[in-house]
Amino acid sequence: MNIRERLDISAYLVVGPENCTRPVEEVVAAAVDEGFTCVQIRSKVATAREMISILEKSATAIRRLGKSDSVALLVDDRLDVVLAARERGIKVDGVYVGQSDIPVEVCRKYLGEDSVVGLSARTQELIDYVKNADVSQIDYFGAGPLHATPTKLDAGKTADGKFITHTFDELAALVKVSPRPTVVGGGVKLNDIPALAATKVQGFFVVSAVAGADNPKRAARELVAAWKKFS
Repeated sequence: MNIRERLDISAYLVVGPENCTRPVEEVVAAAVDEGFTCVQIRSKVATAREMISILEKSATAIRRLGKSDSVALLVDDRLDVVLAARERGIKVDGVYVGQSDIPVEVCRKYLGEDSVVGLSARTQELIDYVKNADVSQIDYFGAGPLHATPTKLDAGKTADGKFITHTFDELAALVKVSPRPTVVGGGVKLNDIPALAATKVQGFFVVSAVAGADNPKRAARELVAAWKKFS
């Protein structure tokens, strides 16, 4: 069974160098060791070569924990970085793109059938999307934002500058119509987990709740425990 077939987005870490006061791979190792099931490397400041180095170190950290076959390592947006990293023999499992990024069918063409391809959009946009679009090439959706978040300042912002967050009711509505699993983020904190789990989404994603914590291992452990308790 390949990583696409066993994909688990229940506890999903998004992280890059701008989110950490310590090496990214240390945060990745802490989260995965405490039960996080998916890791996405995301950076708007790192060069392609820096991203490849981060991926290599993160893949090594996951492998040392014996979880390379169960924890997916993904890259936000940068299909070129995924391909370059794979050329160097780094185990990178897929890519996560927005509706204005490289089309999912192009990602699938270059990454192959065993790779993971996720699609991001605001919740209401995803509700509209799944009703009308071909989702056969997509493995999961990333929805939100739940709250305003400093780690992605444009998340939830409309063309006229308004900021729109999304309710638990909207997320529950998305789950009912979506043929693919959904992970939700955008400022998610530990106290959001019970209500988020109640919507029946398949997972949560966090950045600063783990990467910005004084003790990333403890923060990851608490989030995973809460999700398992309430989901």
